Amino acid sequence: MERRRRRAVALVEQGEPRAAVARVLGVHPKTLARWLRRARSPDGLQAKPHGGPVPGLNDLQLLQLEQLLLDGAKFHGWKNELWTAARVARLIERFFGRTYHPEHVRRILRQRLNWTSQKPRRKARERNDKEVERWVGDEFPRIVREAHDRDAYLLLWDESGFFLTPTVRRTLAPRGQTPVLKCFDRRDRLSAMSCISLSPVRGLANLYFRVLDHNAKGEDVVEFLGELRRALGPLTVVWDRHTIHSKAKVVKAFLQAHPDVVAEDFPGYAPDLNPDEGVWGWTKYGRLANLAAEDVEELWDHVVEELGELKFQPDLLRAFIRQTGPPGLLRAG
Repeated sequence: MERRRRRAVALVEQGEPRAAVARVLGVHPKTLARWLRRARSPDGLQAKPHGGPVPGLNDLQLLQLEQLLLDGAKFHGWKNELWTAARVARLIERFFGRTYHPEHVRRILRQRLNWTSQKPRRKARERNDKEVERWVGDEFPRIVREAHDRDAYLLLWDESGFFLTPTVRRTLAPRGQTPVLKCFDRRDRLSAMSCISLSPVRGLANLYFRVLDHNAKGEDVVEFLGELRRALGPLTVVWDRHTIHSKAKVVKAFLQAHPDVVAEDFPGYAPDLNPDEGVWGWTKYGRLANLAAEDVEELWDHVVEELGELKFQPDLLRAFIRQTGPPGLLRAG
């Protein structure tokens, strides 16, 4: 714009008719006349960049807004702790008297407060945080130390299920064309047992698993433990307090008959301490998400394939340990 104004003034000063200059440059003659008047001052034709709109909320108000958000949605009258852009917009209007579109609020949260959209983690009300803290600080170091003294493999054990009905996750698709998964609406399922192992000397991570066409029972636990004992030697297995671990008579009998296999419990309602949960998250909600298998046999093949592939990714197994395992777990060896 500045170059065009200066060009227009230069043409007029060279003797070109004003009407012709205005027509060539596509401006009204009155605009050209205004440019000529402004050219008499030193900076009359200089560009004046627009600084953009002044932020509606200053830095202090942003700090106040963040504190209001940290108080929680229930504190401000909503029935749950879900912060949506629409709710934050109403909160801003209530406390600061400014009206924003929810999408603009989303940009404020992302760009100025560094907030992101996240999925909350569930936490059982029955969980005893003091007991969990005691287990992490006292019991787990004891478990690791005793396993090391016995030259035993440390096994972090868990069970899960895979259903014929797919686990649905978000996917990309053309706008307005929601993908449709054609699947059987049946509760057919497979059960699986797995454990992340850490070797006693070097702390190398590995994965062992077994897929079942029925719900896991104590007999399945004993058979799997027997295979691991024959392959690895002395074991220390850490699992949750499920009845097939703590109350099954066959499991108790196996442990009594094989003192080189020691069983320990994770604290109650603390799945976030078990790295083996990462195995199920990676397979069920990642690799096998949106899988609409034709039958249980096809589902079996996919589960075995994915778990088998994970077995040969020790770096990923160690990532599960770093993310969910108790502190110092990778130094178990």
